[in-house]
Amino acid sequence: MTRTITILGATGSIGASTLDLVRRNREAWRVVALTANCSAEELGALAREFDAELAVVGDESCLPDLRAALGDARTETAGGAQALCEAASRPADMVVAGIVGTAGLAPVMAAVEQGGAIALANKEALVSAGEVLTAAVAKHGATLLPTDSEHNAIFQCLAGNRVEDVKRITLTASGGPLRTWSMAELDAATPEQAVAHPNWSMGAKISVDSATMMNKGLEYIEAFHLFPVGVERLSIVVHPQSVIHSMVEYRDGSTLAQLGPSDMRVPIASCLAWPQRMDTPMDSLDLAAIGQLTFEAPDEARFPATRLAREALQAGGAAPAVLNAANEVAVAAFLAGQVKFTQISSLVAQTLETAMPDAPATLDDVLAVDAEARARAGELLETA
Repeated sequence: MTRTITILGATGSIGASTLDLVRRNREAWRVVALTANCSAEELGALAREFDAELAVVGDESCLPDLRAALGDARTETAGGAQALCEAASRPADMVVAGIVGTAGLAPVMAAVEQGGAIALANKEALVSAGEVLTAAVAKHGATLLPTDSEHNAIFQCLAGNRVEDVKRITLTASGGPLRTWSMAELDAATPEQAVAHPNWSMGAKISVDSATMMNKGLEYIEAFHLFPVGVERLSIVVHPQSVIHSMVEYRDGSTLAQLGPSDMRVPIASCLAWPQRMDTPMDSLDLAAIGQLTFEAPDEARFPATRLAREALQAGGAAPAVLNAANEVAVAAFLAGQVKFTQISSLVAQTLETAMPDAPATLDDVLAVDAEARARAGELLETA
C-alpha cells in the first residue's frame, strides 16, 4: 500500500538519506511536500524527480529560483517560515523532520498538531522545547519516532518491553576525532581537525558538537524526554568504533544493544518502516573484520560538555534551551576562527551562569529564551 511522506529539510543529510530510501522503494511512497532553506535548484530537481505536490523554501527570496528550477512541473511552490509550517501540517502518513536548528521548531510543532507520525531528527525540538513538545504530542496523539542513531537504537531495544523494567539506558559516543588529544592539543585544534569525524559523514556544526561531546550532551537531554526513566537511569559511554549505537539494561540483568553500520539510512529505514522492517542497501556487519569493540568512560575534564548538559537538564526550566543556543553561537564562532576549541564549552558555561529566564510554557516562549540566550552568548563572545 502506498504511503504519503513529507520531508522537511530535503536537501540536507537526513533528507538525502531519506530520499535515497524512498528512491529505492518508489512504489511504496507518494511525496506530499519537500522543503529546504534555499538550495532552490537542488530542491526543484528533487521535486521534479519525486513528483512532489509542494516544494517550499524557508528563505522567501529563493522562491523565484525554485520556480525557475521547477519549470513546467505541476508542483506547488511557496516560501517563508509560515509556508514551512503549512507544509508540515499537510496530511501525510510520515513527516521526516530534518530541518537543523531553531528554524525547525515551529514546523515540528505543526506536524505534531496533525497527530501523525514524525521521524524526528531535529535535536532542538526536544532539547530546547522538551516539555512543550511532549505535551503537544500527548494532546494531539502524535507518534514521535526517533531518527538519531542513538535514540533509534534505544527505541528498538525497548520494543516489546516495559519502561518500568529498565534499569539503565546507555548512550554510546564515538568520542569524535580529538578523543585522545591532550588539553594543550585541544586548545590548538583547528576547525578542519574538529570536523574530521572518523566514523560519520555529517555537517560542520554537528561534527564540532561530536568533537566537544556536546552532541552527546544534547542527546542525553533528548533521551530524557523520549524515554521516561529519569536522569539517574541515563548514562554515556565512549565507544570509538560506533558499531553499538546504544544499549538498554533491564532489571533482570539482561542488556540489549543495537548494532549497525555508521550510516543514517539504517535508523531512518527503521522509522519509515515502523512497526515493520524494510530493505536497505547496507552491507551486513562483519564483526570478524571489525575485530574488537572497546569502551571507556567520558573524560569530563577534557570534554566538559556532557557535564554541562546534565546539569542543565537537572536545573530544568529554561536551562536546556539556553545551553543549546549558547552552544550554537560558540560553535559558529569557532568555525569562524573567533575562539579556540576549548572556549566553546567555556562560553556555554558562562552563559548558563548568567540570570536564567523563566521556564518556557509555549513555543513562542522557547523562541524568546533562545533569542535572549544567543544575545547573551554574543555579548560574552565579545570579551572572550
